[in-house]
Amino acid sequence: MLKIQFYFLVLCGSAFAFGKANGEPLNIERPQRLMQLRHLAVEFADYYRNITIRDVLSPTAKLPNQQDLQCVEDLAKLSQGLQTGSLWALRMIDSWGRLPAGLLHGNLQDLGNFDECVRVDHPVGNTDYHLRGKYCLAKIIPGSLLGGGLVLTSSVKTAVCFPASCTAAQMDLLLRQLFQQLLNLELNTDTQLINASGCDTAEQEPLDGLAIFTIVLSGVFVVALLLATCYDYFLCQDQQQLPALVKIFSARANSRSLFRLVDSKSNPNVIDCLHGIRCLSLIWVVYGHDAMIQSLAPNINLVDILPWYRSAYSMFIFHALFSVDTFFFLSGLLVVLVGLRSLERSKGKLNVPLMYLHRYLRLTPVLAIAILFFMRILPILGSGPLHKGLSESSVAVCEENWFFTLLYVQNYATSNMCLSHSWYLGVDMQLYIIAPLLLFGLYKWGRKAVAGIVVVMLLLAACLFSMMVVKDYSIARANDGINKIYFTTHTRASPWIVGLLFGYYLHVNRNKNFKLNRLTVWLGWLASLVLIFTCMFAVYPYQANGNRLPIVNEAFYVTLTRIAWPVALAWVVFACKYGYGGMANSFLSSPLWQPLSKLSYSAYIWHAFIEIHNLSITRTNTYFSDYQVMLRFWHDFGFTILLSYAIYILFEAPFAGLEMLLLPNRRPSPEPVEAPSTSKITIAQLVPSLIEHGPQMEQKIAPIS
Repeated sequence: MLKIQFYFLVLCGSAFAFGKANGEPLNIERPQRLMQLRHLAVEFADYYRNITIRDVLSPTAKLPNQQDLQCVEDLAKLSQGLQTGSLWALRMIDSWGRLPAGLLHGNLQDLGNFDECVRVDHPVGNTDYHLRGKYCLAKIIPGSLLGGGLVLTSSVKTAVCFPASCTAAQMDLLLRQLFQQLLNLELNTDTQLINASGCDTAEQEPLDGLAIFTIVLSGVFVVALLLATCYDYFLCQDQQQLPALVKIFSARANSRSLFRLVDSKSNPNVIDCLHGIRCLSLIWVVYGHDAMIQSLAPNINLVDILPWYRSAYSMFIFHALFSVDTFFFLSGLLVVLVGLRSLERSKGKLNVPLMYLHRYLRLTPVLAIAILFFMRILPILGSGPLHKGLSESSVAVCEENWFFTLLYVQNYATSNMCLSHSWYLGVDMQLYIIAPLLLFGLYKWGRKAVAGIVVVMLLLAACLFSMMVVKDYSIARANDGINKIYFTTHTRASPWIVGLLFGYYLHVNRNKNFKLNRLTVWLGWLASLVLIFTCMFAVYPYQANGNRLPIVNEAFYVTLTRIAWPVALAWVVFACKYGYGGMANSFLSSPLWQPLSKLSYSAYIWHAFIEIHNLSITRTNTYFSDYQVMLRFWHDFGFTILLSYAIYILFEAPFAGLEMLLLPNRRPSPEPVEAPSTSKITIAQLVPSLIEHGPQMEQKIAPIS
């Protein structure tokens, strides 16, 4: 999978290179010569009208092999077909891309016509052999060719269509010889014009054992869902008499639970605004990732990224990373609220191994299914000019490092994570592992433990600051250091600790009614908003003026915002819980957020699947703008919710039900509720993450009478 988390920051940073084109002379001698050429496909067909084996034979090879002979033979048939006007040959040439229009405006790719190329299927004579088309993206201008002040961030590419019998190396050699002849251009042998990962054909590779297993496993769950739903709908009149296994797999029963709205008036300890905060953060995450996905698309206006990068609106995209801190804050808050109440009910006893087992069983099944789908279903789900490269990168990383993800150590164990946005799950799981130690300390020593936890938080903040200053680690630059300060638990713990301390404050004051005057309420909201907007716009003057933030300034900014942001949220939660939220509380506490809140774990895990798939099937050039990002967001988010609902009723709810069935005596896990004596409350805490800049957490509250 692509490391979307930081690619966008790097891209925007390198966008300053485009600005050099304004007012500086450009070396355009070779581009002018290239523009004077005919269509590249026509030049290729004309130059290789009488192709020979020497044209495809590698300089290091002494004798041609069968592959070389077949490629030359098919190219000769293509040349002959063009001369006779055969439709299949004309289609192969017609599908080639051209020199991108608006090259100096940042249009660096022409995708040609993918489907026209790969659908070429010409039977040769009376044999079973078919000459088929192979689509590839080829470099036609290396990144440094233009020279002068315009330094392109990547090479200019166009689509080419060759017979499928030709390898990427053979096509690369043919294009090199063509460019050398037409442009008198001697290309560096290290510069690869055509890469096999950028080539695709209509032929599908046979499914391997893991792909078949994934499909069969999904089919088993679909059959179980259909049978249970039919039994529930047609044969069971009394829902109270529904067998346990049927209830676990029934889409009707799980959907009823999903869309059931809980009335907070029945329990004053429920913090309704957390649903709204969670859902808005999920939306922010998906929107921020869609902006990054749009930057990876074949945009025709890359130079417009520079003014966009300097706009105030871009700060809203870049700082979607604060949603990560939001979810850490919520996680710490809920862990301490539920943990301390469990300790009080059990008089200081806590079944820690069962807590860990419950957490692992709740998070892992959906994550494991997602890994299988990224590895084996995504590559066969679609096609397109970008599809093979994107899917192969996901497969390669997951095949190498999938077990780190399932062990929740991926944030430390590797820099190439399977499902790169799952790093948050690793951090949150590691914080959950140390949570019992802090809970016991708070339960036994109270304020003394609070003081010790504050000291630990300040030491961790000092550690982060020192790492950035001493080792020059920066979030804005893609280097090894970014993994040390963005993905690691010890540098991301501050928001979680703030949530933990705030949760402890709410716990010890749970029976207290706070009477605040209007001035105090206004000052609280003012302070909260000042912290929020300072976190989001403090570095805007540097960005707007194109200046790099000094490392000391950045270290202060990163360290302090990871404390200031959750502190601001603490007031929002406090005000909404105790009746001082006003319109904010009415909005955040709306019961309409509850179904989406229950789907948020699946939505976080699977939104990257939808985004990458939709990018990979792109067949034409796109345009980068805020409005286009919004359009991409709405269709990505809509399909994400539909897919999340399917995953919920197929896998998430059944696995949660099986866990409840297998562990009937377990204690309820994190949930900010004090259950009335006349009811039972089952809580499923599902904590997701972000795709780089901000993940997401799920707490499901399912009252069962």
